[in-house]
Amino acid sequence: MEAMTSVATQRIVEAWDALQSHIPIAPIRNERQYDQAITKLNELLDVVGDNDAHPLYEILDTLGTLVHAYEESHYPAPEVTGIGVLKFLMEEHQLTPANLPELGNEQAVNELLAGKRELTLENVRSLSQRFDVTAASFI
Repeated sequence: MEAMTSVATQRIVEAWDALQSHIPIAPIRNERQYDQAITKLNELLDVVGDNDAHPLYEILDTLGTLVHAYEESHYPAPEVTGIGVLKFLMEEHQLTPANLPELGNEQAVNELLAGKRELTLENVRSLSQRFDVTAASFI
């Protein structure tokens, strides 16, 4: 029985080594490993796409989780304010303060953007509907 277990263990080790030579499935500890993982993740995405029935989907998902964990600890998302979200959406949609009458006149919008005024609940509702995002985006 023991010889059989060591043969089975050896096969598992060989299969794992073969997989690891193509796709690193381990915690990412530095930028070099991160870059390699991103390259492999992109290759897998090209093959698997969003097909969760694909035989390589679980590997894609696992590698994605490892990349996400590294990014969370090394590239934390900055705190974003409601005004920051508004500025981003204005840039994305190429809008000027004059294009946002739901927030008031151009001067009122400029005051909002400069931090001299705060978004009201009515402003948040209007922006949420206009940009089709949750109201929480602006709070």
